[in-house]
Amino acid sequence: MLKEFKAFIMRGNVLDLAVAVIIGAAFGKIVTSLTEDVLMPIIGKIFGGLDFSSYFVALGPVPANLVGSSDYAALKKAGVPLLGYGAFITQAVNFLIVAFIIFMLVRAVNKLLALAAHEKAKGDAPPAADPADIVLLREIRDELKARPLA
Repeated sequence: MLKEFKAFIMRGNVLDLAVAVIIGAAFGKIVTSLTEDVLMPIIGKIFGGLDFSSYFVALGPVPANLVGSSDYAALKKAGVPLLGYGAFITQAVNFLIVAFIIFMLVRAVNKLLALAAHEKAKGDAPPAADPADIVLLREIRDELKARPLA
């Protein structure tokens, strides 16, 4: 069973998948930082607030010590049911950024693959036929070589 597991792990597609997951996790952190630390403050400033993720609607009673608080995390920790549309918008923007970057990567790879296929087709094409006069001259040469010398 250990040999089978080792063979499974050493297969190329499993290793490729592991690398993709690791790179994807790191890429996700970069995009999250871009969204939360760069884009959302700009969007929040446009909509009148510095912290866009603090936009929410309380759906239940707020404890007396947190009445009037706009601290989403504190209210959530206190068990207040919240409709956190700001956090949802942040995640939606995050998704759109990741989807756009993946789209651009796939588009670039498709262009490279098309270019490689074009180059391969160009390289695999049979050589162009010789002009008729060259073919005729070769036939004459071959005939002269075939004649016995007198």
